[in-house]
Amino acid sequence: MEPLGSTLTATYAHPKPTPTNFLPAVSTLASSYKDRFPHSNLTHPLSLPWRPSTYYKVASNLPTLGPYCTRAQKVCESTMLPFVSNRTTLFTRYTPDDWYRSNLTNYLESNTSRHNSERLRVDTSRLIQDKYQQTRKTQADSTQNLGERVNDIGFWKSEITHELDAMIGETNELTDVKKKLERALMETEAPLQVARECLFHREKRMGIDLVHDDVEAQLLMEADNILCCQERMKLHLDKAIAQLAANRASQHELEKDLSDKQAAYRIDDKCHHLRNTSDGVSYFRGVERVDATISVPESWAKFTDDNVLHSQSERAASSKLRDDIQNLLVVTANEMWNQFNKVNLSFTNRIAETADAKNKIQIHLAKTLQEIFQTEMTIESIKKAIKDKSAFLKVAQTRLDERTRRPNIELCRDLAQLRLVNEVYEVDDTIQTLQQRLREAEDTLQALVHTKATLEHDLAVKANSLYIDQEKCMSMRKTFPNTLRLVGYC
Repeated sequence: MEPLGSTLTATYAHPKPTPTNFLPAVSTLASSYKDRFPHSNLTHPLSLPWRPSTYYKVASNLPTLGPYCTRAQKVCESTMLPFVSNRTTLFTRYTPDDWYRSNLTNYLESNTSRHNSERLRVDTSRLIQDKYQQTRKTQADSTQNLGERVNDIGFWKSEITHELDAMIGETNELTDVKKKLERALMETEAPLQVARECLFHREKRMGIDLVHDDVEAQLLMEADNILCCQERMKLHLDKAIAQLAANRASQHELEKDLSDKQAAYRIDDKCHHLRNTSDGVSYFRGVERVDATISVPESWAKFTDDNVLHSQSERAASSKLRDDIQNLLVVTANEMWNQFNKVNLSFTNRIAETADAKNKIQIHLAKTLQEIFQTEMTIESIKKAIKDKSAFLKVAQTRLDERTRRPNIELCRDLAQLRLVNEVYEVDDTIQTLQQRLREAEDTLQALVHTKATLEHDLAVKANSLYIDQEKCMSMRKTFPNTLRLVGYC
């Protein structure tokens, strides 16, 4: 049997005038539906009666004439359907006992629910009062803790602010000293350039004057001294730059810490003054499970204390560096001035020596020129004498040449022939002697001219050296910066 919970499922509950073996007993069907509630859903159309499977099973065992007569089968079906539908109105699902038991159960449940509700109301009222007092106490403790936290943050804020002001002042002072050092370093470029220019100009000296004298030694020493001063200045400048970077890093850490403290102070102060009636109070589900903290009170205080101590250490180092830079500027200025005076003294002595040598060369040059003039006059007289002898030689040679044309026996080696030959030899020997003397005079003149050229060259060398030392070098050295500019003042 397959009950479906429909109101049409009880068509077999009432008796029918058909044989009793045609349907199952009513008692068996009623017991199967005891203590069940009807179901409201209909699983088949209401116009069609439902027939249980047992009905079909019993009916199928009855002898009929179905296999032999189709009309008889249709007649049976038409007479059978109204019979099953009439049984529906007589069927009941529950018994009276079930009905009474259901009411008693509802009464008991009602009493139990009311009792539990009363007890719950009393417990809830007491719980509300207890939790209210506990919540107020917890909120008061939180407010007190927030107030203490605000005071702690305010204390460290004042410490950071004081140290930050001191660090800013120290950084500004170190920046000023650094600028003075940069100006002083820039001012050393001019003396160094002057010393190098002097060395460069003195390289243009000529000949023997290109000597490694005391002036050159002092100039090299001056250049080395200025370079040494520049190296020390650059070293301290690098230290100042590094110290400024360290100061700014400490200042940045303090400013960052101060900014964080200010933000935390605003937030905690706002939280400290929040009340249940304050604006902006809202629910933030799950925020209590988010642990975004990264420090504890000890590490928090140590972090700020370390920042302050580090800043104080950097300030002490910065102050010491400022004193070292001030002392360095004074020492380097004195060293450069002393060497500058030594170079100027060497230049003065060298210029005096060169001027004296130049005067002596000029005297010797004048004497050499006089001697050259006299030698040239002698050479002219020798040339004139040779020229005069040439006429005699030409006459004698012409005579001999003409006598070679005498005919035959007339070519006689007579006294006249011998004398003409001797005359040619004598005149030629005289000319050779004069020419030898002319060559000697010309050699002497060449020597004098060479001496003159040497003296003139040496005079030009001395004049050039004097011009370089006196006009170029000493004129440039008048622009050496004063002591105030060498120590960094404008």
